[in-house]
Amino acid sequence: MLEAIPTVGLSSTIACSYLISNLELDQISAVDSDEFPSVSMIYSRKPKFPARIYAREDLKIAVFISEIPLPATLHRPLARTLLSWSRDQGCREIICMEGLPVSGGGKKPLRLWGVGSTDMARERLESSGIEQLETGMITGVSGVLLNEGRWVKFNVMSLAAETRAYMPDALAAAKLVEAVDQLLPQVTIPIEPLYEQAALIEGQLGTLREQAKPAIEGIVEMYR
Repeated sequence: MLEAIPTVGLSSTIACSYLISNLELDQISAVDSDEFPSVSMIYSRKPKFPARIYAREDLKIAVFISEIPLPATLHRPLARTLLSWSRDQGCREIICMEGLPVSGGGKKPLRLWGVGSTDMARERLESSGIEQLETGMITGVSGVLLNEGRWVKFNVMSLAAETRAYMPDALAAAKLVEAVDQLLPQVTIPIEPLYEQAALIEGQLGTLREQAKPAIEGIVEMYR
């Protein structure tokens, strides 16, 4: 199970959108709540819920994605719902994708870290050559999933890529996709097409977020 909710630079959402397209996953479910922003995502003239689950049975991969931020008050119940659903479906692990903000621009290479909820998850990260975060903080749904995963001894891995906060960051998204490719030996995920599609994906997600802003801000105001 892969999880991506918009964070810094939209890197996690770009990465998951690319994986859904590249691996040809089909939508199998939607996640909804009275407290979600009142929006409909329109793709190919069809309305879709803002939070959805895609999957492909032969690859044994499922993806949870939301293109818009969700209220912080929902992070804990949503994380628990995703963990419960993953266990019911027989998933072996959850891989969360996150962005970590870095200041400034320039050509400095972006780094990526992993965090595991269990010894097995940490061993998976190490054997895949993913540097592990020694000290820091993972927030939101991913943070709750790490804590809950440790509590119930379920494998949760959070991948956090350095992201330029001022722009939708396809470079950080590529880092996340590369890490997922290392963790999932049953699939081969080419990275180059992501760079080619980056401008289109960034533009689409930017437009969707702008259109959804009034609904998102209304939800946030309710919980102040």
